[in-house]
Amino acid sequence: MGTLNVKLVSSREDLNRNTRNILQDLKALEAMLEESWFNEAPIHIGAEQELCLVDSHCKPKPISLEVLDRVQSSGFTTELAKFNIEINLDPLEFRDSCFSDLAQSIAQRLSELYALGSEMGFDPVMTGILPTLRKTDMEDHNCTPLQRYYALMEALGKMRGREYELSIRGIDELNIKHDSAMLEACNTSFQVHLQVTPRDFVQKYNIAMAISAPTLAIATNSPYLFGKRLWSETRIALFQQSIDTRVVSEHLRDRSPRVTFGNHWMKDSVIELYREDIVRFRPMLMTEPDGDVAKMMEEGQTPKLSSLMTHNSTVYRWNRPCYGISPNGKPHLRIENRLLPSGPSIVDEVANAAFWLGLMVGAHQEYGDITKKMEFDDVRSNFISSAFAGHDTDLVWLDNKKISTRELIAKELLPLAKQGLEQRKVKAEDIDYYLGIIESRNEARRTGAYWILQSLNKLSKEVLSDERSSTLTSAMISNQKSGKPIHEWELACRQDSREWSATSLLIEEFMTRDIFSVEQDDIPELVANIMDWQRVRFVPVEDKQGHLCGLVTARRLIRYLVDKAENAKHVEKTVKDLMIEDPITISPDKTVMEAMRLMKHHNSPCLPVVKNKALVGIISEGNFLNVTASLLNVLEEQHEG
Repeated sequence: MGTLNVKLVSSREDLNRNTRNILQDLKALEAMLEESWFNEAPIHIGAEQELCLVDSHCKPKPISLEVLDRVQSSGFTTELAKFNIEINLDPLEFRDSCFSDLAQSIAQRLSELYALGSEMGFDPVMTGILPTLRKTDMEDHNCTPLQRYYALMEALGKMRGREYELSIRGIDELNIKHDSAMLEACNTSFQVHLQVTPRDFVQKYNIAMAISAPTLAIATNSPYLFGKRLWSETRIALFQQSIDTRVVSEHLRDRSPRVTFGNHWMKDSVIELYREDIVRFRPMLMTEPDGDVAKMMEEGQTPKLSSLMTHNSTVYRWNRPCYGISPNGKPHLRIENRLLPSGPSIVDEVANAAFWLGLMVGAHQEYGDITKKMEFDDVRSNFISSAFAGHDTDLVWLDNKKISTRELIAKELLPLAKQGLEQRKVKAEDIDYYLGIIESRNEARRTGAYWILQSLNKLSKEVLSDERSSTLTSAMISNQKSGKPIHEWELACRQDSREWSATSLLIEEFMTRDIFSVEQDDIPELVANIMDWQRVRFVPVEDKQGHLCGLVTARRLIRYLVDKAENAKHVEKTVKDLMIEDPITISPDKTVMEAMRLMKHHNSPCLPVVKNKALVGIISEGNFLNVTASLLNVLEEQHEG
């Protein structure tokens, strides 16, 4: 979570002063561990729920600050983007009805959001990546206007010193450049915390690493980004690339990304994780310390270790060590599971938490020192494989045994999770209900990622591409309100569509992205064949940097070819001689109506779509026919209704 009272490390003086404060905090943490300051009982669990806010067309609605001004319940707070909200849920003792209590706590806060949404025109959505996100939504204007987020954006930009690039391959392929670290805000998660005693921390942290892959595989819910079907849990690849501060070097030097699974097993103490992060990563943000740490400890006061924790908040381990202060004033340690996506439903999220928490106890009890039974490289490879392929993954498990995720969960991990929850004296009803959801999901092979991909396949036969993301999101909202777990959801269908409005569409949502272009020195005959083979009437002209230079129309090409056929003294020309220089263009963040007005005003049959001088798409009458067809379908359904 971290404090909001931070600023950018902007000078050498800041860096040195902050580094001293971090080192002093680390020294204090070592002393508290040596002197047994830490709270060991009772053991608590906690969670953070991230949500998206969408409008009546299921598009991101950047009104988080207005919503937060009106909520009454505790725990609501901001996130990086103005269309996201986070709920910090109250810690619960890890026993009895903790999971049903957690579900009820989330449901109560969601009920408040639903009530506010009916007044303010929004819906909350639990999803790993919102299907209707557009690249234009990830601009700096949607950054929550608080110093912490501005400082983070500035720090990342300062460290990278270049454009942000995403390159993710799945069923489809996404290759884009972006000028903002706001890409991080695409990710929405459900973070689970487990309090761990100092003496158990090393072994339990290693257990958390080992079980990361199967825990993630059964919970995947983020396969779709910017209209592309990518990894089963695309959040993993997206987050690492969006926060990657490394600069490409010609040397074969290993540099750890700031978003990391880890590089090796833990050996001695939680201190080694903090030391490694201090060594590997320069501080990006800083906060003023809460007094003299050494003096506070002499007086028996537990220090907040603000400088160390601020640094920790900018190193994104998927299993993150956390330090905090308990209500009784004693310090405690936690392991934060950052793997799990938000959604698909409340009961699915709590089931994921119960599965992981049960394994943290049961697997630790069964396996002991996991480092003697598995290689770390296999554990890390399992994690990436599960993020990529989800439930359809073979994992390398104990003693180098290869086993399918489905079989491993059914035969080994579910019994261990049950054993762990029973050891914590969790109510039998909670154990049976929430682990039963994992069992049913595993048997049905119906994760959130599977539901999204199968729904998209179904919708591709029923609705036009412009509507699929909105229809999918609308179906998510309806199913979440029903309270059913994902394995009981029907696939999204046309009937899930909401009132559709062409005027709300942005250019990037309906433009043609698969563009066939030529260069200025190409021959006109190549253009003629492109038009013939691809059945297009316009071919953009680009330079080698992808910048738009001009546009060749069928009319200009025909004139040239006729002249060539009829004129014996015809002079051979190149594309540069035929193209329209400086054609009328439009940016991807404009609306359909703006495009129509521009085309009508200039009597232009098409508009190249340009961002930062680069050609990113093209729109023509054919695109508007698709929009019109969708609108007519809606009107027909409304008439029949």
